[in-house]
Amino acid sequence: MAVKAQVLYDFTAEPGTNELSVKEGQTITVTSQSIGGGWIEAQNSRGETGLVPEDYIEFSQSYPPLPTANAAPTPAAANVGSSDLAFFDAYAPASTPAQTQASNGNDPWSSWNTDPSGGSSNNWASNPEGTQTASSAVGEPWASHGHPQAYQGPGADDDEWDDEWDDMKSTTGYAESEPGDGGGLQRSGTHATSMKISLNKFPGFSKSGPELYLLSKPVPKGKDKLPIYMGEVGPVWHYPEAALDCVVADPKKGSKMYGLKSYIEYQVTPSTTNRPVNHRYKHFDWLYERLLDKFGSAIPIPCLPDKQVTGRFEEEFIKMRMERLQGWMSRMCRHPVISCSEVFQLFLTYKDEKDWKMGKRKAEKDETVGVMIFTTVEPEAKELDLSEVELKCEQFSRFSKSMDDQVKEILTVGHEHWKRCTGPLPKEYQRIGKAFQNLSAVFNSSGYEGESTLTDAMTAAGKTYEEIAEMVAEQPKKDLHFLMETNNEYKGLLGCFPETIGVHKAAIDKVKEADKLVGASKITSQDKVTMAKRASTMSYALQAEMNHFHSNRIYDYNRVMQQYLEEQVKFYETIAAKLRHAHSQFTTM
Repeated sequence: MAVKAQVLYDFTAEPGTNELSVKEGQTITVTSQSIGGGWIEAQNSRGETGLVPEDYIEFSQSYPPLPTANAAPTPAAANVGSSDLAFFDAYAPASTPAQTQASNGNDPWSSWNTDPSGGSSNNWASNPEGTQTASSAVGEPWASHGHPQAYQGPGADDDEWDDEWDDMKSTTGYAESEPGDGGGLQRSGTHATSMKISLNKFPGFSKSGPELYLLSKPVPKGKDKLPIYMGEVGPVWHYPEAALDCVVADPKKGSKMYGLKSYIEYQVTPSTTNRPVNHRYKHFDWLYERLLDKFGSAIPIPCLPDKQVTGRFEEEFIKMRMERLQGWMSRMCRHPVISCSEVFQLFLTYKDEKDWKMGKRKAEKDETVGVMIFTTVEPEAKELDLSEVELKCEQFSRFSKSMDDQVKEILTVGHEHWKRCTGPLPKEYQRIGKAFQNLSAVFNSSGYEGESTLTDAMTAAGKTYEEIAEMVAEQPKKDLHFLMETNNEYKGLLGCFPETIGVHKAAIDKVKEADKLVGASKITSQDKVTMAKRASTMSYALQAEMNHFHSNRIYDYNRVMQQYLEEQVKFYETIAAKLRHAHSQFTTM
């Protein structure tokens, strides 16, 4: 049954997504609340249908919201009685819309952003990944029966796994797009935004907000502890002695149901075991969801590369997706917390199908998710001054916003330059080369016998410019591509930070209200002390994450700029050598 809702805030849909733009005060009809991820499907007065953030609407009083499958309480909530949290409602400030995880999918420079008809590539539900007729599978460049040298992995014969995903995504009519295949991890995206962090995860004073951790009963100490140390730059995570890395390679096309369902699977080989395991895209998607659920409150988890409607089995697309999955996995491997987590290690090192299924079920039953991840954080130093932490957070927020703006500027400029290098610029060089050769042909027709040296040299010069045209067209793939990919990754990563910082800010706001609550006998003085101590723990985690981001940023941009400039030097040196050779063909008079 459709219900009416009032729009609380303006929301502008990102181009190429299934989102619906709405205005404050507008009345919309909610057609589905089973989308998940903090989104609902709605229809406006013009009959346009799309996704709208759940936090941006308020259901009309006469139309209560529909029950959803996600209404079950978080398992970790068992640590807090409902009465422990009810008093917060009276002190709840006016809620503000949470920010969505940034979209990577509409990168202006990606050739995979739209389908050939000009439509968006995000609504893949009409042709879910893995469905294809048997006849269309013939002659695919990646066709194979799988990797003989590696365990075939979950999905090769696991009908429950495949059907569960395919049916779920095709019945909703919408795919939560992911950043990257289209031009940036938007998935979207990231970046079209794919797999956005739930907008409704920490709104106002909901029972799943930071108070769930701030006032939870003491949690039994377990083995999964995340120590934080004071380094030269401030709080830092504990980094493992041996750095983890993995290689995503060797894509192969597999099929099931007698060839009616096709898919691409990739070999993932971790540096710790050198034993390859196979994974399909949906397995990466599962990993992303698990990491987001478990660590998303403390650690920004960038989105995966986006899904693709058309051309999913084309060689160039597969190569691009593999490269972006490699980038995503490498970034996860470099994170000291994620790389050592049980679910990530399962993904890299499961032994067989039984091992995978057991690990998968265990991960999905994990109760230390959401803000309860902070119960595992153990700072080594004394409590932090929350006012100083707030200043650092504001500084980082300003920095990340400015960096995000400049990253997008580089992507825009890079896109324009790429188009020039593959379009008008080579044509200009070709025209110059052709003009020289045409003039040489005219000189040849003069009948004068003493100019063959000149005409040969002019013809060679013309051909040189044609060769330069080819070099110009190919050069962006050798240098600009890697610069764009790095900025595209950071575009998605920067889009995750507002959500993580928002969780921390909400916790500090709760601590500031503690005196009021003590005065109203809503909490005890000891509760106030506990809240401050736990907010300090959250502050340590946030600062450790900010420092991790900065160290990676310095490393990544130092590396990619060196690579870009080295390729540029080679490019111009090669052009200079060709021009010098053409110059030497002319006689010095």
